[in-house]
Amino acid sequence: MGGPPYDCMSNPLGAVRLTFEKAIGLGSETLTHPSAFDGKDWGALELFRHFLFQESGLSQVPILNPKTLRWVQHNCLVRYRGMIQDMLGNEFYVGAYREEGCSWRTNKFTDVSQYAMESPSDTCIWERRLLYCVPVPGQSSWTVLSCDMDPKWSSQSREKRRRMNDEDEVPMDLAPEDEVKRSPITKKMRENEPPASSEPMDLKTASMSTIQFVDKDNLPCLVKIYDSPESDLKLNDVFEFIGVLTFYSELAVEKDENDELSNILYDDARVHLPPNKVPRLHCLVHRKLAVHDFLLGSPIMEPKPHLVKEIREALFRHLTVVLGNDGVAAHFMLLHLLSKVHTRVDDVAVGKLSLNLTGLSKESVSVFGTRLSQAFKNLLPFTNCMPLTLEYLNTASLAPKKDYQTNRLIPGVLQLPEGSHLMVDETQLESGSLNSIGIDNVKLLKNLIEFQKVEYDFQYYKVEMAADVQLLIFSEGKSNIVPADLIVPFQPSSLESSEIPVGEALEAWRWYLATVRSLPHSIGSEMQKMVDDGPPHILKFGRNQPDIGTLANGKRNGEAKEGEAQVDQMLDIGNDVSSFSFPQGHEKAYDVSKPMFVMYDCYSTLLSNVFSCLIPGFVVEIGSNAY
Repeated sequence: MGGPPYDCMSNPLGAVRLTFEKAIGLGSETLTHPSAFDGKDWGALELFRHFLFQESGLSQVPILNPKTLRWVQHNCLVRYRGMIQDMLGNEFYVGAYREEGCSWRTNKFTDVSQYAMESPSDTCIWERRLLYCVPVPGQSSWTVLSCDMDPKWSSQSREKRRRMNDEDEVPMDLAPEDEVKRSPITKKMRENEPPASSEPMDLKTASMSTIQFVDKDNLPCLVKIYDSPESDLKLNDVFEFIGVLTFYSELAVEKDENDELSNILYDDARVHLPPNKVPRLHCLVHRKLAVHDFLLGSPIMEPKPHLVKEIREALFRHLTVVLGNDGVAAHFMLLHLLSKVHTRVDDVAVGKLSLNLTGLSKESVSVFGTRLSQAFKNLLPFTNCMPLTLEYLNTASLAPKKDYQTNRLIPGVLQLPEGSHLMVDETQLESGSLNSIGIDNVKLLKNLIEFQKVEYDFQYYKVEMAADVQLLIFSEGKSNIVPADLIVPFQPSSLESSEIPVGEALEAWRWYLATVRSLPHSIGSEMQKMVDDGPPHILKFGRNQPDIGTLANGKRNGEAKEGEAQVDQMLDIGNDVSSFSFPQGHEKAYDVSKPMFVMYDCYSTLLSNVFSCLIPGFVVEIGSNAY
């Protein structure tokens, strides 16, 4: 024998069946009843993990997208990257069955039985979960995996599988022709289809006929989960799923009320996701993706201080040019891009840092807003834009809503994965009245920017879902609709267009932003004592302990900017920051003209970050004379 009687790539169901037969002891004197597995793994997953990660088979698995869907093979191994947009609950299926005089067979990791199921004498009913996944909203083009797989792979794999099947007495993944004709699925097809030609239908042709309505830019996928705790997969998480691709257009036909057994196999038709629009992926292996997993060509290096400093300075110069040589705005922009919700204390999202650039008009946004948008698309994995007009507020669906008629969660604009960036253009907003939808949308935006939470509407009740979205607001004056943590007057001194960065620089900057945001941090005992005691001026604002704890936000962003885990050095910044605008009634609570120590060893701009996080509802506004 030259190898195993299956191919994990082109014939994964053969591997599943082989491990199933081995697990139940087929051929031995004593058989294990499949009910002992209760639908759980019997050793098949370890086989695929070894192939994917030990034998470097992952790079060979084709990416499922609108392009590859036109040539990838039915029942082959594929991988799909996307966000969990909806969780459709569980469905029951015939996991294992046996007919009189026959051995046990399994239907795991497939939609329909590979063999005829006339009158099984014994069956095992198992459960699987359904996840509706979509491409990540706002995903940048540089994060999309290129598929170098030659379309000839499909025909080559089919030839290889045919050769393997010729060597075996029983085909590994195709039923005998007479059994296929007797299967209930085939019967339904014959009863509902128009007169067909005498030529047999090729599997590839059948697959091609089911994808004619697929959006060329957006391919959703119905992922079926078998061996994973519910806590491992959460709504809005971004995952890579590796599993068996199935196309069954016949699943959309009407059910036969008298055929209960085959109806079990039609369970997913109830979610109104026809296979000709939404392919099915039976998941074998999955992994949650972080930002680093999207850095396709970025360098892998240790975050050493001198190296981080060089990359940071280059990125800062780039942001300064993009922002028309406004160095102060560039400092705050860099802090903003490094912000991240890394913990929550009661209702406080520690680490968030929204930024409001003021002094912008429609004309200036068309220049600098476009520049920033392009820069973010080159630097960040997920970036989105929101034109905040009166019409948009009154008509847009920002929050996801549950539709109980279709049992679907209708997506909203604010259903975004962790680490997303959102630019809000308020310069287009004109005077007018908000209707009930507009009022709800304003509340949703304020809730997101203040607490990093989004309310999901389930008609009879609402559920707050945690978020981690970086918000950047463009406005003429201070935004009252989307009140940010930092308010910076934008005063560019140059209109020169920035040069397009070379590939190596972009890769280094992407690595810097992804790595530094994820660095751990610590607060030394002396620093903790200073935070606990607090300057007497701060006490006038009526601080409380949980809110004081958010001072870690400013410290963390400052440490992150330098790429250090702890910064104990204190810098007297004197008059580097000339004035702040304090909340009404507290204008003289702190005299910023006097020297002050801040928790940062290089950048005086962190002062505003510290205070915005130190005092709940406190807004830091850089005065115009700071320029």
